[in-house]
Amino acid sequence: MNYVVSAVAFAAAVVLGAAGARAAGDPDAGKQVFKKCHACHNVGENARNAVGPVLNGVVGRKAGSYEGYNYSEANKSSGITWDEATLDVYLKDPRARVPNTKMAFPGLPNDKDRQDVIAYLATFGPDGKPK
Repeated sequence: MNYVVSAVAFAAAVVLGAAGARAAGDPDAGKQVFKKCHACHNVGENARNAVGPVLNGVVGRKAGSYEGYNYSEANKSSGITWDEATLDVYLKDPRARVPNTKMAFPGLPNDKDRQDVIAYLATFGPDGKPK
């Protein structure tokens, strides 16, 4: 009996831990917010570098490292690995977080918009396929 209870508790902890690993925002709402980003960035299986780099797999990726994109020296040497916290700060005011970045976008001042777009970006693996 104790074994069954322990197994159930362990399984619940694993499920809840996996759910907590996802971005806090709403990916569906983030897809709408991403329309502001789409003029320069692409995601998905057929994504290509444009004015900005492809954002497939950006959550967990080292800044300035997407193959084939010509990043600013500021971005390449920033030492940033994009996680939810660093993306949140950067997306609020890109030039404040990485001075001399090529990104001209002024940022997303709304906290919920940033969390939602980060959740949306987190749904794409490095190959552009949904996770």
